Amino acid sequence: MADIFDVVADPTRRDLMRLLLERRTIEADEPNGGELSVSQLVGGLALSQPTVSKHLKVLREAGLVSVRDQGQHRYYKLDFAPLVQIEDWLAPFLPAKPVADIGAVVDDGPAAALPSGGPAVRAGRPLPAGQKAVAQSIGGVVASGLHGVRNVRKRLGRP
Repeated sequence: MADIFDVVADPTRRDLMRLLLERRTIEADEPNGGELSVSQLVGGLALSQPTVSKHLKVLREAGLVSVRDQGQHRYYKLDFAPLVQIEDWLAPFLPAKPVADIGAVVDDGPAAALPSGGPAVRAGRPLPAGQKAVAQSIGGVVASGLHGVRNVRKRLGRP
């Protein structure tokens, strides 16, 4: 299997992942939400079908996408699990803002930052800049904490 960093280093593969992330954000509650067919991905990137298929194969082999066959169509969906390796490596480099900054933001609804740097959204709409910064800051603190917990568990020999 290719190194996860090599896989996501390619801009075309990152663009494919971005399209799948956007679809997932929009259709999070639907049964097959977040899926795009190869033809939809080809149209979204204006690339040839063989080029898109080649990159999807690399993403599939790395476990970053899953595929569902339906008749002659293949539907791809983003899988965040392999990105944990990147998150673990990146977490110590993320700045943590003081919690006091959170009180300066007026929150008019629940906010969620998607795993691995996805866009922060509120009811399907992007967050205003101030709220997005707070959501990303909180995400950095949480990622850093998770990284620390994982390291301690590894040292203790626990999965």
